[in-house]
Amino acid sequence: MQRIRLRYTKRGRLRFTSHRDFQRAFERALRRAEVPMAYSAGFTPHPKVSYANAAPTGTGSEAEYLEIALAAPRDPETLRALLDESLPPGLDIVDAVEARTSGLADRLTASVWELRLAGVDPLDAARAVEAFTKADTVEVQRMTKNGVRTFDARPAVVRLESPPGPETHGSPADRPTDQPCAILRLVVRHVTPAVRPDDVLSGLRAVADLAPPVPAAVTRLAQGLLDEETGTVTDPLAPDRDAAEALTATAAAAATAPAPEGSA
Repeated sequence: MQRIRLRYTKRGRLRFTSHRDFQRAFERALRRAEVPMAYSAGFTPHPKVSYANAAPTGTGSEAEYLEIALAAPRDPETLRALLDESLPPGLDIVDAVEARTSGLADRLTASVWELRLAGVDPLDAARAVEAFTKADTVEVQRMTKNGVRTFDARPAVVRLESPPGPETHGSPADRPTDQPCAILRLVVRHVTPAVRPDDVLSGLRAVADLAPPVPAAVTRLAQGLLDEETGTVTDPLAPDRDAAEALTATAAAAATAPAPEGSA
């Protein structure tokens, strides 16, 4: 059984697609592309698809991941192109590798997020960021099925910054405006309870009274293994690429090696 790992996006209006809606669209794409899926056993077999740490509904993403199991081998890039053609624009399959290592979910330990705050002065955003990063604790509240929960959002935030200078947000898909907006970029560890971008916004409101006049446009730029020394997030598919390249190099070396003396 071959396993293929895919990276896909949620862009534009498709950021409002729920994870369940994406699952249905992706399974339709598998059928349209005639992918030879492996199925589970039992009375109600279903295609073997494993989703990993999906972004919340309403947030965009450049780095969502899933893994599929195939009953017959396929070239990853050919498969990627077929699936991409079978999905609506905005749900784009942008990368595919054959799984040659274990533990994809274990390599998704942090995310890089971008928050666009329309109507917020970048200087006000920078002051709020400074107050947040200097705070020892930032308590926020979230409504759960068991009621309101209070927790400290500060430890999960590895990095929070506001790039200098105003920017405008003119994408036709995401609240077009010619007004300046503040941009925040943050790196957040995947912890329990999960700290989401809206929790960080709640924290900024708590420590610096930063309250955007309209909801923030939130996009996940990357997710993967956190490098604790640099605070960066690495590509979770890189180990599979490295393993494939090593296997190819070994096969090429074996093919060009001289035959042992005395062999026919």
